Amino acid sequence: MTRHRPAAPRLLPLVAALLLSACAGLGHGPAAAPPTHVAAAPTWVFEKSDLAPDPRFRFGRLPNGMRTIIVPNATPKGTVQVRLDVATGSLDETANERGFAHFVEHMAFNGSTHVPEGEMVRLLERKGLAFGADTNAQTSFEQTTYMLDLPRADDDLVDTALMLMRETASELTFSPEAVARERGVVLSELRDGQGYALDNFQDQLAFFYPKATYPKRLPIGTVQTIDAATAQSLKQFWQAHYVPEKTTLVVIGDVDPDKVTAAIARRFGDWHAAPAPARPGQGKVLPHQRGQTEIWINPALAERLTVARHGPWTDEPDTIAMRRENLLRQIGYGIVNRRFQSLSRRVDAPFRGAGFGTSDVFKIGRTTNLIVDTVDGGWARGLAAAGTVWREALAKGFTQAEVDEQVANLRTGIENAAAGEATRNNATLVSLALSLLHDDMVPTTPSSGLMRFNTFAPTITPASVLAALKREAVPLDQPLIRFQGRKTPAGGAKALRHTWQAAMAAPLDEGKAAPADTFGYTDFGTPGTVVADSTDATLGIRRIRFANGVMLNIKRTALEADRIHVRAALDGGEMLETRDNPMAVDLASSLPAGGLGRYSQDQLQTMLAGHAVGTSFGANGDTFGAGGTTTARDLLLQLQLMAAYLTDPGYRPEAEELFHQGMANYFARRDATPGSALSAALGGILSGGDPRFTLQSPQAYQQLGFAQLKPVLKEPLARGALEIALVGDVDEATAIADVARTFGALPPREATFRAWQEARQRRFAAQPGVQVVRHKGPANQAIVRMVWPTTDDRDPVQTLTMDLVEQVAGIEVIDTVREKLGKAYSPSASSDMSQVWTGWGTFTLQASVNVADIAATHAALAQTMADLATHPIDADVLERARAPMLERLDNALKGNGGWLALAARAQSRPDRIARFQAARARLAALTVADVQAAAKAWLTPDKAVTVLVLPDGVAVPKL
Repeated sequence: MTRHRPAAPRLLPLVAALLLSACAGLGHGPAAAPPTHVAAAPTWVFEKSDLAPDPRFRFGRLPNGMRTIIVPNATPKGTVQVRLDVATGSLDETANERGFAHFVEHMAFNGSTHVPEGEMVRLLERKGLAFGADTNAQTSFEQTTYMLDLPRADDDLVDTALMLMRETASELTFSPEAVARERGVVLSELRDGQGYALDNFQDQLAFFYPKATYPKRLPIGTVQTIDAATAQSLKQFWQAHYVPEKTTLVVIGDVDPDKVTAAIARRFGDWHAAPAPARPGQGKVLPHQRGQTEIWINPALAERLTVARHGPWTDEPDTIAMRRENLLRQIGYGIVNRRFQSLSRRVDAPFRGAGFGTSDVFKIGRTTNLIVDTVDGGWARGLAAAGTVWREALAKGFTQAEVDEQVANLRTGIENAAAGEATRNNATLVSLALSLLHDDMVPTTPSSGLMRFNTFAPTITPASVLAALKREAVPLDQPLIRFQGRKTPAGGAKALRHTWQAAMAAPLDEGKAAPADTFGYTDFGTPGTVVADSTDATLGIRRIRFANGVMLNIKRTALEADRIHVRAALDGGEMLETRDNPMAVDLASSLPAGGLGRYSQDQLQTMLAGHAVGTSFGANGDTFGAGGTTTARDLLLQLQLMAAYLTDPGYRPEAEELFHQGMANYFARRDATPGSALSAALGGILSGGDPRFTLQSPQAYQQLGFAQLKPVLKEPLARGALEIALVGDVDEATAIADVARTFGALPPREATFRAWQEARQRRFAAQPGVQVVRHKGPANQAIVRMVWPTTDDRDPVQTLTMDLVEQVAGIEVIDTVREKLGKAYSPSASSDMSQVWTGWGTFTLQASVNVADIAATHAALAQTMADLATHPIDADVLERARAPMLERLDNALKGNGGWLALAARAQSRPDRIARFQAARARLAALTVADVQAAAKAWLTPDKAVTVLVLPDGVAVPKL
């Protein structure tokens, strides 16, 4: 729906990332040489723009009108991503065709001229692609996109992918039997999406856009139109809209572009179709819609106010001038939202969060929104405060310091993008290609964007930023006001309107920004001395130990230019929780929000602007984890920041307040959906009420504070064993010196991680049989979950065997529950054998189903596992399960994430490296008999705990 403006204030972090990519294209670069088969007439938006596309992108057009984008790229090496993008979606549907675009997407996996029904997924599984992970599709209002992520770049697999995309484009068969079965899957997906969130969203669209078409064309469709769909009507929709002129094929990866170009021409050159029909009218956005107020109440909804006005859509092609204008707008929106953020971080803040932004509504209008999230009953104070901040910004403008902070952050992002240009991964380049197709954004190079930014940045002033913001943002005079929450606001709609009007009439304060400080945590003592230094011969992970006991693991890679991933593992984590104190570390993840002893989180954000640093903290199993991603120039600052949190956390009350607000909202919607109700109850069910794994009372969380956490963390922070990992484009000598100046300079620490033998004890206490969890969501929604106790992962072969059983069971339940029965959209299997809890492991089958289908679904799941235990599986099923697992192992170290997983505990858990190195051979050696033996040992139906998640008031069915 949106192009390159902030889509909505609550999505600002995501939108900021998108805007940064757009602004990284401020300027010129060398033009791409068009392939010989490009049509002479304008085909791409960049042909009418002064922005030059990335020369690595090869743009083409076949004589039939189908477009192609091919980008040779070796990150990750030996892999390819293929996308078939069809410019059709739910906006192309008539009222009687609602949901057809999405239904057609489902039918792409259900048989074509050259691929029998059910064989497409099997074919890809045999070649190492997992359904869902590597084979997927999605339908939106305007596009349908088919996605294949190829684990290998060999000619055969690429050709197979092209063949399957051609089958989807022009050869689908739409047998009535397949349509009838898939109808149940589509209806299951529709049912799973129902609930309070969808109801609220639909009402919101109806209020703000009463004359627009898209609120009545959500891609999922309606029960009535899906029930009425026939093989013939679906085929007619597909034939009308799947035509070459609306289709683009994207191939990005480790390929020869000339060979791919020729292969595409062979596969798609003879595809011809009638011209596509015109898209139905999209309706209107009403610029003069004003002064209306609405209230929407649901017990699961947190309190939110949306203040909005509409304006006309403005045609703004992607050009150098437009990107400069958008850069100024981004800075303006960023400053206003930064003011909101600062206010929300105060003790007794007037709101939990607020945001200001403007979004395009397709090409029929634009909307400016002010969104305010408040605690229950706090709407008046929050609305008045946010309205005042917005009004002050638009009336008085911005300070140079505010502009400087935004520009510094933008500069850092653009410089870092340019530094990493040579190692952009396939996914990043695919995103750029799809932005061209969906949003008319020219895919420029980060380095050319940096050139343009450097030219333009000196001209950015507070006045120019304010002027750009005012040119786009629609004034919020007599706005639309919508309230959502759990309880009708006192005074109703009149009170909402009066509060806004009073805020608009109140006198404005001058307001003075606090001066920015400089980061003061730079001296941690005498730099540490290295007492041990060795390098793994096979993987090249360097292991270093400092005299104070701190461990450092370094793996230099060339996989991401100018990127360094930093992770710290601190001994303790959930091991510090006991039955008597089961919430001991529940507040640990709030530590960064409490700032440091000298600075609040808000002050840190300002003083660290322009630096690629940040940190997280939280309890994860037997450690506390912290980390961030940085660059070589900011590595020392990143380490200083992390060491400062280790030595002087701020424990400020504003972090406690945020935690309490979050927990209050969590409990208010805990039982609002089957999934959330199950998540809240499952730990206690399986652990027999062990308080460490059981959700505690709402009051207990409201009473939790840093006063309880601080003494628990004191010993681990001061003395706990600590292991640091650095992975990426790192200079080893510099990195060792930087760690020596920070973590290596701290007082002595424990040399090894503790065993925690008693704390690791966890018992599977649920008895076989049925457990019932209740939810308050739609009356037709239920979950069937079967759980078997297994064991921990100390035996690597047994763990791999159960992982293979998981893949086999996943294939089988999709085949039975989804494809044959049509009872569930995404039935799943999972094996979880713990690295942390002694003897603890589970194997799970789960399906979200209609309440009426519980018994049949449970029977199908139970029969699947009984068959695995009593009958050898088909050899083809075994290989379809194993092949994607082998490909994942082969590709695990083609990204820094895989290296980080090994380097993070390379000294304290060296067994994990040995396991990884042996995993492929062990997995390849597993047999049909091994799978059957494991299923027989652990997974017979009589050993399962069945958890049924049912709506309130529904009788428990007989199973």
